[in-house]
Amino acid sequence: MADLSVFVGVRDWVFDLDDTLYPPDSGLFAAVASRIRAYAARVTGVSAEEAVALQRDYAARYGTTLRGLMEEHGVDPEDFLADVHAVDRSALTPLPALAEALARLPGRKFILTSGTHAHVGETLLRLGIADRFDGVFDIVDAGYLPKPAEATYAAFLARFAIVPAAAAMFEDAPRNLAVPRALGMRTVLVTGRDAPPPAAAAADFVTADLPAFLAGIADALLR
Repeated sequence: MADLSVFVGVRDWVFDLDDTLYPPDSGLFAAVASRIRAYAARVTGVSAEEAVALQRDYAARYGTTLRGLMEEHGVDPEDFLADVHAVDRSALTPLPALAEALARLPGRKFILTSGTHAHVGETLLRLGIADRFDGVFDIVDAGYLPKPAEATYAAFLARFAIVPAAAAMFEDAPRNLAVPRALGMRTVLVTGRDAPPPAAAAADFVTADLPAFLAGIADALLR
């Protein structure tokens, strides 16, 4: 059993959105990724197959495909973001266990995402947790500079006056936990339900069940 007492003293809880607050098997972010590839193919003139490689390359080198398209093709970020987030969210359903667990955590809750405020708002409404968060910092707030850029974390922390030593970060992307860990935040990698735990040196904990994990933290803090 993991020692969740290390979360004693945490006042601010920071969550990624996509594939973190909702299960990857919902297919929502897969739909977003599909639209990203289609958009990239359209603006660059490459084939659908080449767009897959381009998406991976830009995501690896720039943090997001958007940043790569901005840097190398002069893409308008507002047009890109409106297009790729125009997805069907009907597969998302309310998550009462997550809503309850978030409510039991003491302190503030935030979302730090490479999506948009609109995408966050619509997604949280579908999940039934829109009223559980105190603030959102999106890709526009970050000046289109995505995680894991240190400047983005610094801007986010400054915006909400968050002290890293009294904060925890929850993410589905291991590389996005490195900076929070270095800053002194507790770090949690959230995986798919059936995904094997990946090697994640920057993660203090790994969980495939976020609601249960948060409930466990709440229980530990109330002892």
